[in-house]
Amino acid sequence: MKLRHACMATCAAVLLTAPAFAQDPAAAGRIKIASGEAFLIRDGVETAVEAGQTVLESDGLRTGDDGRIGLTLEDDTRVSLGPNSEVRLDSFRYAPAEGSLALTMRFLRGVAVYVSGQIARLAPDAVRLETPQAIVGVRGTRLALRVTP
Repeated sequence: MKLRHACMATCAAVLLTAPAFAQDPAAAGRIKIASGEAFLIRDGVETAVEAGQTVLESDGLRTGDDGRIGLTLEDDTRVSLGPNSEVRLDSFRYAPAEGSLALTMRFLRGVAVYVSGQIARLAPDAVRLETPQAIVGVRGTRLALRVTP
């Protein structure tokens, strides 16, 4: 009977502490420049961005009529957003020593310039740029996108 109570108590403790082990989104990069109406969307909450602010995997960025954002990711990928633009960072993993590389960005609207970083150089197939109309595979390049919803 004591063993059964001990097992039940252990199971309860594991279940109650499980959320503590859940992984938070990883830091993916930093805002280098922001001007005009420029916003970070995290967990559905929109806040004004500032230079130096950390961007996490799963964050979104949006600009208004006069907004601009410059973002540099941990692997030196650079993304610039022009006015009335929106992008979401769906996945980002940069751990080359562990062989874990991935970048997926979803460009929802507006104008953006993308410059490849280390992920595209080390594992080109690990980079995926998505728009509502197409998916772009990147092979270490620079490109400009205009997405009209």
